[in-house]
Amino acid sequence: MNSTIAYIGLGSNEGDRHLFIQSAAEMLAGVPGCRLCRQSRMIETHALGGAGNADYLNTVAEIETSLTPESLLQAMQDIELRLGRVRVEKWGPRTVDLDLLLCGERIVCEPSLTVPHRQLHLRSFVLAGLAELCPERVHPVLRRDMRTLAGRLNGQNFFVRPDKPRLISITGLIGVGKTTLTRGLANALAGQAIYEEFDKNPYLAEVYAGHTELALDSELYFLCSSVRQLSPEALNSGKIYVNDYVFEKALIYARSWLAPELLAEYETIYPEQHEKAAVPMVVIYLEDTVEHCLQRIHQRHRPFEQGIQPEFLANLEKWYNDLFEQWTACPVIRVRAEECRLPEQVETLAREISCYVTHEEKDRCTWSTQ
Repeated sequence: MNSTIAYIGLGSNEGDRHLFIQSAAEMLAGVPGCRLCRQSRMIETHALGGAGNADYLNTVAEIETSLTPESLLQAMQDIELRLGRVRVEKWGPRTVDLDLLLCGERIVCEPSLTVPHRQLHLRSFVLAGLAELCPERVHPVLRRDMRTLAGRLNGQNFFVRPDKPRLISITGLIGVGKTTLTRGLANALAGQAIYEEFDKNPYLAEVYAGHTELALDSELYFLCSSVRQLSPEALNSGKIYVNDYVFEKALIYARSWLAPELLAEYETIYPEQHEKAAVPMVVIYLEDTVEHCLQRIHQRHRPFEQGIQPEFLANLEKWYNDLFEQWTACPVIRVRAEECRLPEQVETLAREISCYVTHEEKDRCTWSTQ
C-alpha cells in the first residue's frame, strides 16, 4: 500500500507534560504502518478557551504512514486512552492531546474526522511546528503554504465564537480598491456590506482643502460614525458583515492630520470609543503601490482627493505596516490588489476567508465541496 506523509499535533497541560508528549511520539512510532520521521521543537502556550487551565506544551510530529486517515485517528485515540486522556469537557486539562493536522493531500469531512484539521490555520502553536518542518507545504483547502498561514497570526491563537458577529474588515491605502472588494466579498459570502461614511462627513472636503482647524471635527465624525456602524448592538451574532475599513485606522488618520494639542485631546477620547466596536474575525490588508493608488484616485474624480500627494500615501503605508506588525486581535490576510480584480478571484478569496469565520460545530465541513 502506498504511504503518505502526515502531520500530527501533540499537546499536554497536565502532569509531566514533556514525558507525556515524548511517550505519545514513541507510541506513534510503534503503530504498525507508521514511521516517525521528525518532530518540531516544543512550544509553550496558554490554554485556549479555558480560563485558569495550565499552559500547554505543544509539538508537531511528521510521520510516514500507510494507514487511512480514519485508521490513523483510531490509533491516535488509543494512544490518548493509554496515556490517561479523559474526555470530560471541551477545554479541560489533558495528559495528552493528539490532532491529525494533515494527511497528504487528503480532504476528509466526516462527523468524527475533519482533515485538514478545521482550526489548523487559526493556531500558531501548530503552524509554528508545521512552518519548521514543512514551510512550503500547501494547505489542501486554503492553497497557502504553512509559512504564509503562520505569518497571518503574528504568534497568536484564535477560535471562532458562534455568539459573535462574523465581521470581516478590509483596509489599505486610499484608492487601493477597498470598497469594490467589500461589495464583491459581501455578495460572495451572502453578507452585509458596511461602508465608511466619508460622503456624509461635512468637514472632510474642507480638511483636504487645507482647513486643518476642522481636522479634529472631521476625525471625531468618523470615530462616532464607526462606533455606530460597528457596535455589537448594530451587528447580529452569526451574521457575516464586510466593512471597507478597520476601526484602528481612525488613530492613523488622526495622527496624520492633527496638530499635537488636538491629537492629545483625540487620544483621550479614542480608547473608550474603541472599546465599543466589535472586533473583526479577520482583517484583509489590501496592498498596492503608491503609484497605482494615485492613478485610481485621479481616475475616480473625487474633487477633495485630487490634491493627495505620494508622500501622504507613503506615510499611511508605513503606519499601516507598523499597526499590523503589532496586531494581535485577529488573523491578518495580506492580499495584492491584482489578486482580486476579477469576479473569479473574489470568489476564490471569499472561500478562503470563509474558513476564518466558520465555527467548527455550527458549520461543520462547509469546505468539503470547495
